[in-house]
Amino acid sequence: MITFIGTGHIFDLSEPMMFIIKQIWPDAVLVELDESRYTAMTSADSGERSRRGYADVPWIYRSTAKYQDRMSKEYGSSNVGSEMLTAVNTGKLVGAKIGFIDSDAGNVMREVWNEMSRRERLRYSISTLRDRISGKKEIEKTVDDFSRNEEEMIADMRKKYPTLVAKLIDERNEHMAGQIRKYISECKNMVVVVGDAHVEGLSSYFKEFEVRKIRLADLLDRDKMDAVRSALWNRDEKDES
Repeated sequence: MITFIGTGHIFDLSEPMMFIIKQIWPDAVLVELDESRYTAMTSADSGERSRRGYADVPWIYRSTAKYQDRMSKEYGSSNVGSEMLTAVNTGKLVGAKIGFIDSDAGNVMREVWNEMSRRERLRYSISTLRDRISGKKEIEKTVDDFSRNEEEMIADMRKKYPTLVAKLIDERNEHMAGQIRKYISECKNMVVVVGDAHVEGLSSYFKEFEVRKIRLADLLDRDKMDAVRSALWNRDEKDES
């Protein structure tokens, strides 16, 4: 069984993340981080190390990172990507193998900017500035729209930002799928924690396996999360009978 959990990096998802991993008790917890990023996030001077690590990436990404940090605090999260750290720590608690399956984030961002056309760069810059002005209202609308019309939104993004989607979603999905397969022979029950936009693409690489998907919309909505809890509890009861 591979359980894909789709997250949003600015939200406080610690409680549902801990519950799901403890309830599943997986052999491995794999997260959308590279080792250098994990080290930067967990060091005593994590903020300073992160800034140094991204000092040579394009300005738009540094600006976006600052915006995400501000929004994560508005949503009660300790820092951007805190759900990944929760997943790692909870995985260690239950004795799971821990895997960092993402490509080097800094390298990916530099490649995206270098390969973008001028038009795509301009369109992306305007879009991020507009989102920043809209704040939480736009974020929540985007999350809701994505949960309802994921295929249409990805297709629209692919038209507007072909390089961005190819590098940040498609190529990383392929890389992460390859990393996940390295654990399959030894780990029969895995939890894979990634940004919500990666869930469908990644799961398509594992059609021969039993796959469960828990999406960001499930984690953020109380009723939907209660349904997830109930499903996991009922599964345990069936396993014991």
